[in-house]
Amino acid sequence: MNRDPGPHHPLVQRLSDARQVTDALFSIVKPEFLYERPIRERHRIVFYIGHLEAFDRNLFDKRLFDLPAFDEQLDQLFAFGIDPVDGGFPTDQPGDWPSLDTVRQYGLNARRQIDRELQALTDSARVEASGQLLNVAIEHRLMHAETLAYMLHQLPIEQKVTDLREPVVAGPGRVNSLSPMVGVPAGPAVIGMPRDSGRFGWDNEFGELHVDVPAFEIDRYMVTNAAFCEFIEAGGYRERKWWTEEDWAWKEAERIEHPACWSRREASGERGKWMLRTMFDEVPLPPDWPAYVSHAEASAYARWAGKALPTEAQWQRAAHGAPHAGSGNFDFRSWDPRPVDAYPDNVSEFGVEGQYGNGWEWTSTLFDGLPGFEPFPFYLGYSANFFDGKHYVLKGGSARTAQCMLRPTFRNWFQPHYQYVYAGFRCVR
Repeated sequence: MNRDPGPHHPLVQRLSDARQVTDALFSIVKPEFLYERPIRERHRIVFYIGHLEAFDRNLFDKRLFDLPAFDEQLDQLFAFGIDPVDGGFPTDQPGDWPSLDTVRQYGLNARRQIDRELQALTDSARVEASGQLLNVAIEHRLMHAETLAYMLHQLPIEQKVTDLREPVVAGPGRVNSLSPMVGVPAGPAVIGMPRDSGRFGWDNEFGELHVDVPAFEIDRYMVTNAAFCEFIEAGGYRERKWWTEEDWAWKEAERIEHPACWSRREASGERGKWMLRTMFDEVPLPPDWPAYVSHAEASAYARWAGKALPTEAQWQRAAHGAPHAGSGNFDFRSWDPRPVDAYPDNVSEFGVEGQYGNGWEWTSTLFDGLPGFEPFPFYLGYSANFFDGKHYVLKGGSARTAQCMLRPTFRNWFQPHYQYVYAGFRCVR
């Protein structure tokens, strides 16, 4: 679908580059399976082919330039995604959606419209003046590149083109199942940034909050598959005392017995070993990879271990001095995690390793606005719709997180019973 004008201003070039990332993702799915819904809480894959283009068109129209409507019905159909809420799952059928040719033609027309206008903007100061909208379009698309990746992760392997399969990278076994903890002295943590910082951020990143954090200990590494396996084998999913009332009710209703991508391969006469579904394969569970789990599962593990999930301020304090660019597993460098100790240069001044990349990290902080929060006037519901006491902040980033969003101020959020995000955790005490 990619159709772009010639030489670009850097922001316009970044939008073009982001398009290439998402176009490549759709090409992973065999065409006959583009109407599948790999995760029941999400739209069918075909929706996102239209959504990414409709979002840009709707965002730019009347704000950056006039884009005459050519299909208002599809502009509206593809305008908004859905939040993975508990219950209320979508019930649409494949036949309820336009044909693939119609969706792709809509996207091509939208890009042509936008690119004609962007070509005229290339050498103009209007590009800089329009930087916020262009950054929103770029990062929105890159966020969906990650959402699509974990959606496609749940798609049966036979429905995907596996040419991009990569080898499992295992470590030399330096990390024990129970991670060592490091001390973080009392001190300040800064969440967010001033509105006049001159840097791009989403609405929930503005309103600088200074927190005095008492001394604490935190896991040097993210909790590994091996450590989480000990929790399972100790009966963690059968012991009600480790779970909140709501989390236990969810686990029982959904019959959750292990993380979403785990399964047992049964062996004759003995209990089978754990297997992990990667993007393109099923492999023996790599013990030193971070355990990707829901907030509910992470919280239960932390209680079992006699610890807790960090607050957002504790996580931010522990990350002080950590490089958020350079060494690490992020920016689409791989499809799957790497060992939790694979990047010793990605370390904070307190010795906490790997906080940026290789997996988002759950915190115990409910998602809310920072002091003086103001929603983007062109995207009123981006954050504010989720200030509902039901979403928790995640920090850091995963292998499928774009480098531009590894800034310390970036705040991700999800509901506690959503298992599919590339999200792990570490504990504090």
